[in-house]
Amino acid sequence: MNCIETKDLTYSFSGNQAVLNGVSIEVPEGSIYGFLGHNGAGKTTTLKLLLGLLKKQQGEILIFGKSFEKNRIEILQKTGSLIESPSIYGHLTATENLKLLQKIYQCKDERIQCVLELTGLLYTGSKKAGKFSLGMKQRLSIAIALLNNPSLLILDEPTNGLDPNGIIEMRAFLKKLNAEQSITIVISSHLLTEVEKLVSHVGIINQGELKFQGTLEKLMGMQKDSSVNIFETSNNIKAMKIMLEMNIDARLDNEKVIIPLASKEVIASINAEFAKENIDVFQISTFKKDLESVFIDLIKI
Repeated sequence: MNCIETKDLTYSFSGNQAVLNGVSIEVPEGSIYGFLGHNGAGKTTTLKLLLGLLKKQQGEILIFGKSFEKNRIEILQKTGSLIESPSIYGHLTATENLKLLQKIYQCKDERIQCVLELTGLLYTGSKKAGKFSLGMKQRLSIAIALLNNPSLLILDEPTNGLDPNGIIEMRAFLKKLNAEQSITIVISSHLLTEVEKLVSHVGIINQGELKFQGTLEKLMGMQKDSSVNIFETSNNIKAMKIMLEMNIDARLDNEKVIIPLASKEVIASINAEFAKENIDVFQISTFKKDLESVFIDLIKI
């Protein structure tokens, strides 16, 4: 079942060229969905439409299987979000910020303590939010997003301004939320190396059009030469011929023999055949494209 579905979302500002052009996304329930694209690609516009922060112009939005237009309040009651930048009162403490929204969400006092503990802010005491580091402000904003105990969390660039340690902590925190509380998470980010370590599903948008959607595994697997073994030998032509005879898809490239990523057992068999034919192996290396490389290749298409 999908937690979010959009059908042919199209949006433009003041009659200009469409920012979104027929975008149809599917976010499986229980997934961590990475929504990726360059600045201006349409990520934030899409997320704002999902939250009703922009009025839909064309297309359909279904969340929890229900029309957003017809069930807006019910859906938002089960949704938490952080869009663009932390929205907090700097003259108030973390607890005081949360108490303001507690009145809106009508949640119990224990929930405040729970989200402060979840986000590592339980012991900030009387420190005003304006004195927080950017990382602490991000965490407070996520605590606010979690206050209503949502089933869906939508985060726009949640690691903005975080140092490397803060990014690692945020990644672990989001994974924990997803695994332990079964929260579906939609996250947009330009830090693709971090997204690769976090998400289960990916949507890639470029110039308002969805270029790919599916599991991260599918995305990495569909790219030609995304994972290969590279052989450097004393006789590459003969080495390639032997591999072809072994029904291994081998090719020559820049004085090297390249094959699809093989198991240790297959590589051992190849070496054994090379030894029989007196072919010296100088080096065997493995190349795997990362998400950033795949992303760049995809948006060029």
